[in-house]
Amino acid sequence: MQISTLGIDLAKNVVVFHGVDRTGKTVLRKKLSRGQLVHFVIQQPSCLIGMEACSSSHHFARIFIRQGHEVRMMPPQYVKPYVKTNKTDAADAEAICEAVTRPNMRFVQVKTIEQQAVIALHTERDLYMRQRTATSNSLRAMLSELGFCIPTGMRALYKSVPTILEDAENELSSFVRRSISRRLEELQAKEEQIAQVEHDLQSWFQTQPDCQRVAKVPGISLLTATYLIASVGNCKQFNTAKQFAAWLGLTPREHSSGGKQRLGGISKRGDGYFRYLLVHGARSVLKLIERYKENMPWLYALSQRKHHNVAAVAQATKTARVLWAMLTKGTEYKIRLAT
Repeated sequence: MQISTLGIDLAKNVVVFHGVDRTGKTVLRKKLSRGQLVHFVIQQPSCLIGMEACSSSHHFARIFIRQGHEVRMMPPQYVKPYVKTNKTDAADAEAICEAVTRPNMRFVQVKTIEQQAVIALHTERDLYMRQRTATSNSLRAMLSELGFCIPTGMRALYKSVPTILEDAENELSSFVRRSISRRLEELQAKEEQIAQVEHDLQSWFQTQPDCQRVAKVPGISLLTATYLIASVGNCKQFNTAKQFAAWLGLTPREHSSGGKQRLGGISKRGDGYFRYLLVHGARSVLKLIERYKENMPWLYALSQRKHHNVAAVAQATKTARVLWAMLTKGTEYKIRLAT
């Protein structure tokens, strides 16, 4: 029998297949090594392939699409309810095969190699930022133990440390001075690495009209614009602006029953890094709200009656909706419509 739908459970070393025909009858159960995956799928006639959105799934999805297959990827948490009895690789593959045919299933858009490269740059920069913070905190703690209290901020740290090292009367031993110098050099190296990554992001930004268009929205920086286009593309996988904001975890968590609506704080589901960029962008807008209150009367009024954090999240949610409208409709940012 010809395979109509093929579920693939990906792992580090092995791959498990579960195939059904048009009637839903199981016609294939197979386990292969990861290296045999592409060769086996290429030999199959064109069919619907389902996979969980996990490590390397986008890579294999692009290969299978080029071979004429239809590929749909799903979040693992949406596949889990279809797993019967115990969790095994075979049970996961069967669940994937079942879930991919559901009419109301939510799917993940296949990313291009360019999109994945930009996301990798963001991941690299985030790593360097965390390492820089850890190194600076370690250096501050060390200097504090030695009696030197440095004001907050990286600028104050870079200004104070050379002065401490040059002071011959502060009784610091030679090996402590070398330790401080090494940590300072490490900090400077992280700054250079961060600058290099941002330069690469800026170069990609200049080649993307969509990035340049959304960067006109208040609170949208180079980082947010590039990550937006790299992670969701044109946003057309979301039917409404509310759906996009909900995907980002910026809408209230709901636990309603018996006709009574119960709303809590924001759900915080989805891409936490993207949500972080939007919320901090909204904070930058709030800092200048007094100056631009005539252009943003809604946000100004909200900031006067609500806590700063509440206003920031509300502005981030509104920004997400504006971004969805701009990308799906191909329009420019219009401040009158946005306010």
